[in-house]
Amino acid sequence: MPSFISDLGKQAKSLVKGPGVYIFKNAQGNAIYVGKSINVYERVSSHLQARGTKSQDIAREAIEVATIPVFSELEALLLEAELIKKHLPKYNSAAKDDKHPLYIKISTSEEFPKVGMARREDFTNGKSAKRDRYFGPFPSSANIKSVLRQIRKVFPYCSQKKLGKRGCFYSHIGLCNPCPNNIVHDLDLAAGGEPRQGRDSRLRLTALYKSNIRKITTLLSGKTKRLEKQLLGEMKAASLREDFEAAARIRDQLRQISYITKPYEKPKAYLENPNLVSDIREEELRALQDILSAYHPSLGAIHRIECYDVAHTGGKETTCSMVTFIDGEPEKKLYRRFRIKKVKGVDDFASLSEALTRRFSHLADWGKPDLIVVDGGKGQVSAALEVLALHPRGGSVIPTIGLAKREEEIVIPLFDGGFNVVRLGQDNPATKLLQRMRDEAHRFARAYHFKLRLKELLPQSLDK
Repeated sequence: MPSFISDLGKQAKSLVKGPGVYIFKNAQGNAIYVGKSINVYERVSSHLQARGTKSQDIAREAIEVATIPVFSELEALLLEAELIKKHLPKYNSAAKDDKHPLYIKISTSEEFPKVGMARREDFTNGKSAKRDRYFGPFPSSANIKSVLRQIRKVFPYCSQKKLGKRGCFYSHIGLCNPCPNNIVHDLDLAAGGEPRQGRDSRLRLTALYKSNIRKITTLLSGKTKRLEKQLLGEMKAASLREDFEAAARIRDQLRQISYITKPYEKPKAYLENPNLVSDIREEELRALQDILSAYHPSLGAIHRIECYDVAHTGGKETTCSMVTFIDGEPEKKLYRRFRIKKVKGVDDFASLSEALTRRFSHLADWGKPDLIVVDGGKGQVSAALEVLALHPRGGSVIPTIGLAKREEEIVIPLFDGGFNVVRLGQDNPATKLLQRMRDEAHRFARAYHFKLRLKELLPQSLDK
């Protein structure tokens, strides 16, 4: 193996195994290629092992690989675009020949606006183009797809060029909901495609679809705070009229927005301090340890934290996730997911108990956490403590806390059987760490639940 690849290989072994941007530099210190990944170590290693001409040319010319860790995939995408625009690297050919930049297009000129990609020349093609909305530019179609993939999970939208007579495939998996096809043809997906009754239903669903589009526009415009304020107002209004299903849906949207946009640092902050992520993680862990040490005087350093969340749809296909964070960072090889088998119907407490019982039967081979966090309040924490108390190998001594949804309160059990509820505020480092773990557990639980629901629905959608 040539020495330059060997040297890069040695550098690659020390790279972060999380999201970030990597920069290959030549002997003059110039950036020759900039890339992003949710796992920088794996992506750089694949570059060095690839047989393609471009990868071999990069490995031959580069003598150094620099990395900047970030908090999320979305931030990696934005920082990559910033660095490509700044350095115009030799092997990022799309950036050097930027004659046809790509944009996200929302066809607001249509009755049911679609969301997709467009080029600059599309701005002037046709009368309707002037009434449509465009966001960008983005360095590649892959970047746009990554952004839209995340947004679509929060606010479903239609991507079909022409409407059909039946609900599209994405309507069956919740990514086009309400589906314009169903609205136009007055079909109820939940009733197996049967006609709905009344004009009011169509008007209501049309308004809901257009509301999703407006929220996507607000999000892409960078007005996240305004969107969160609007959703909070809608959630409170839904609760007051006792529409708890709508309130729960909006609550989940708020949590998903939080997951893909926070904590957010501008690209400039990462460029000024490449150690920004590790510095913030240390601060978060110290803040959490300071809080818990008042309740657990013998608590040592917190390295490994496990967080649990239950997901279901009306008690169907109930799942529970276990995500593991090491020193404030997700360690995905230690993630576990449980399909709840013994609990029938909606019972989050019993579902959590089943998952924890199964998890602690593997204490010897899966390892022991320094802290357990459950998504929920006193009921969920009590359910967890009951399971841990029955475990013969020291489960009862593991500190366990909850993160309640409504006010982001930390629920800490006391030795006398009571609870202390702590509100730290959104800007507290410990709150940010707990929210990030809770949101990741929620994402992982929903992903598995989504997979099971898709497995159930897919044969039906293929038959139609």
